[in-house]
Amino acid sequence: MKNIVNLRKQEKAITLIALVITIIILLILAGVTIAMLTGENGILRKSRRIKNSNRRKTSRRKIKVSTIRTTS
Repeated sequence: MKNIVNLRKQEKAITLIALVITIIILLILAGVTIAMLTGENGILRKSRRIKNSNRRKTSRRKIKVSTIRTTS
């Protein structure tokens, strides 16, 4: 009877260790993801830079088109 109780305790301990390891891995992945999104060279900053660059280019093109139309 004691062997069965000891066996179950070992199984529960292994399950608890697996759960803790899984949580740690998820926390590490979350930290890496947040750093990639919000870091100094993160995805969000890069997308803002590209968006602003595209707006400037669009404005320049509109100005060129309007000057060509008015001179023609």
